[in-house]
Amino acid sequence: MNSGVTFAATGPGKRKPPATPAHGFMGERSIMRTSWDRSLSSAAAGLLLALCAVAPAHAQTAADAALDFARVLDGGSIVSNDTYLSALESDAAAGRPLALWQLGTMYENGEGVDKDPVKAFGYFAQIANQHADTAPRGLEADIVASSFIKLGEYFRIGVPEAGVSQNPGEYHRMLMHAATYFGDAEAQYRVGMLYQQEDGLGLSPALSARWLQSAAHKGHCLAQAQLGDLLFNGMDNYPPRPAEGLMWLNVAHTTCTGTPDYARADELLAHAVARATPEDQAAALAMAKTGFTAAAQF
Repeated sequence: MNSGVTFAATGPGKRKPPATPAHGFMGERSIMRTSWDRSLSSAAAGLLLALCAVAPAHAQTAADAALDFARVLDGGSIVSNDTYLSALESDAAAGRPLALWQLGTMYENGEGVDKDPVKAFGYFAQIANQHADTAPRGLEADIVASSFIKLGEYFRIGVPEAGVSQNPGEYHRMLMHAATYFGDAEAQYRVGMLYQQEDGLGLSPALSARWLQSAAHKGHCLAQAQLGDLLFNGMDNYPPRPAEGLMWLNVAHTTCTGTPDYARADELLAHAVARATPEDQAAALAMAKTGFTAAAQF
């Protein structure tokens, strides 16, 4: 595999996930299905692919997807949660990333099922294990990249029930794969912030700025805010560029509006505005007007 993520072989055509829960992966009771179940599964697959085509999977909750599925499959009436879950499990047994993702988020959040971090971890691990080298710009890329981020979080906090201990190295490895191979903005933002922490990837403001800028150009509002903060204040031997930082902070203020990240972006902007000189503010405004958003030399 040329993705940079190494899995140990477990058999012909198989790869071992980053960590194996003690109970094994889910899907055993999905293998033996009736023909009616398989027909329903095929219908589910068509709908799941349609949902994936119109929006990133992680932009929609499992509950929303369930409602859409029910309406399309049953001609406007609502099918039972058991039917929906059974269809998802059948598609998951076939290795379809969107079904695996929906099941993972359902068990993670307790949407329509009891919360179960072990099952959630297993579904996300299955995606990463089976689809680590899927096309970076392909239909399923967002789902796979997000699964690597989810797995990273599990390694960051640990999942004792699944036999997964806290493992910063695996956390960093999962993020790096999502950030480099898939170019995922959330992963790039997190990597950028890790380069501002001694206990992260080590202090490197230049590398932090590079990663944050990559995510910022993709519209990640917290990356824009943190890049602006770094540029405005500087760090260690990294000299400040206040006008450029103020420009990014203003961009973030707009991008984050109406999101849960607005308060943080607004706080960083307020701190910068309180210290900015009139010259800095004028230069930032000029940059914004001329469309200058590329940070110069990091």
